[in-house]
Amino acid sequence: MIEKNYPENLSINQWADDDKPREKLILKGKASLTDAELVAILLRSGSRNETVVELSKKLLQRCNNNLDQLAKLSVNDILDMKLKGIGHTKAVTIVAALELGRRRKLSEAKSEIEQIKSSNDIFRLVETQLNDLHDEEFHLLLLNRANKILEHKIISSGGITGTVADIRLIFEHALKTKAVSIILVHNHPSGNLKPSEADIQLTKKIIASGNMLDIKVLDHIIVAGKNYFSFADEGMM
Repeated sequence: MIEKNYPENLSINQWADDDKPREKLILKGKASLTDAELVAILLRSGSRNETVVELSKKLLQRCNNNLDQLAKLSVNDILDMKLKGIGHTKAVTIVAALELGRRRKLSEAKSEIEQIKSSNDIFRLVETQLNDLHDEEFHLLLLNRANKILEHKIISSGGITGTVADIRLIFEHALKTKAVSIILVHNHPSGNLKPSEADIQLTKKIIASGNMLDIKVLDHIIVAGKNYFSFADEGMM
């Protein structure tokens, strides 16, 4: 995508029609736009001293031009950047748009994966819910005999360094849904894939409890960004 450079003091209304973000999308299609131009459509307007495209570039630069980093920001995170031209309404619009993108990805994964066959299937189902979080969350997948998901529950959420998973609550959900097996999932916001000693001991306790109730624990997945660790794949179940 080739982007023309207009003088900074030139209003976007003076640009050629096929270079204005909204018009460009209509005339040339969405793939023709840069990330900054797409964000500019969300922002709608810039400030007195810069166009909306320049403002969008500044926002992206604060995120190292990484859309994944931008998707992790809250409304307050964006406002804290104190970019002239981005107030509460625009910050909400950006967060909402990126959340729609996340939900679309989750919807695609759910439609493609009807049955859990591997650790990668699990990761694809939970990735978009966990890899943008700043805090740790513990999730539970409840499965039937065909390894199809009956329910997906959030058991707990906590701080950056850990969260508490109540074993009684886990099996209360399992018995209520008549699950035959369960899968444990939690994230490491630090990006460290290695399970902690607490993770290992908790997994052992849940497996032992499941054996008593004839509910099999199939795996425990740790999500760290775009990567994951599988207890089952590593022979730790």
